[in-house]
Amino acid sequence: DLCMYHHLGYCLTGRLECILEDGTSLVISEGEAFEIPPGHDAWVIGDEPWITVDFAGMRSFARPIVGTGERILSTILFTDIVDSTAMAVRIGDSAWRELLSRHNEKGRYELDRFRGREIDTTGDGFLALFDSSERAVRAAAGICLAARDLGIEVRAGVHTGEVELVPGNVRGVAVHMAARVMALAGPGEVLISGTT
Repeated sequence: DLCMYHHLGYCLTGRLECILEDGTSLVISEGEAFEIPPGHDAWVIGDEPWITVDFAGMRSFARPIVGTGERILSTILFTDIVDSTAMAVRIGDSAWRELLSRHNEKGRYELDRFRGREIDTTGDGFLALFDSSERAVRAAAGICLAARDLGIEVRAGVHTGEVELVPGNVRGVAVHMAARVMALAGPGEVLISGTT
């Protein structure tokens, strides 16, 4: 029902209205840079075609995301900001939203850089899939380093196993295993499973 791809780009011509999962709407017009998170619907406003350069979303656009009942082998990455609740209380809602937005921007850059597919944000982290264990580990390390530059610590867990893709998410025992591996990591650590 919704586009589950992250788009980052620049509008050359036209106007696009976009509604996000949470009901937030935005209009992107000619000459504007844009970032559209997963979980959105959009349509062109008016008769002028909407022409853009899409830097992030087009790499994976039109790949099937709905499972066919078959499972695929993938490397799963979970990340999490360490002590995020305490930090949010300490710095306040507005500053936390800004910090989280900057963290998400830097994290998405690392995911895109290492050809990861963002599946979901977990409030203060990412769930992503990779077709390469090495790229998943390198993306995790990049996210940890980028977070440190923002004054926060991130932990990451990486596991390789079979998953089933469903609209907007993944499921399977391997996903749970990746979450457990991440839970064992300390601040700034990337832990990987023996399988990975």
